[in-house]
Amino acid sequence: MTDCIQVLTTAPSEEEAARIARALVEGRLAACVQVLGPIASTYRWQGAIETSQEWLCTAKTAKGLYPEVEQAIRQAHSYQVPEILAIEVTAGSADYLAWLAAEIKSSPRSQ
Repeated sequence: MTDCIQVLTTAPSEEEAARIARALVEGRLAACVQVLGPIASTYRWQGAIETSQEWLCTAKTAKGLYPEVEQAIRQAHSYQVPEILAIEVTAGSADYLAWLAAEIKSSPRSQ
């Protein structure tokens, strides 16, 4: 088990996804944010089924930083209810995990 998580969010444009990615990395809240897209998302919103083009951001960070990561995403996001999901990293390359830890700010001990 590691202290690392990946935080996923989607954005309505490549520009917004890039702003979110840059804010997280500049703030040392994520070591890396990958932006993939466009992707097609189909979902129910306010009683209607919608399909839209989005960009997926995957941020590599530590569990203890999750509250700050969520807050930063909410501040940069245009959606009323943005997708913000954290996925635990159960294992990974020791070299990569060491690099990740070195590139983010010190986080409170995970719970």
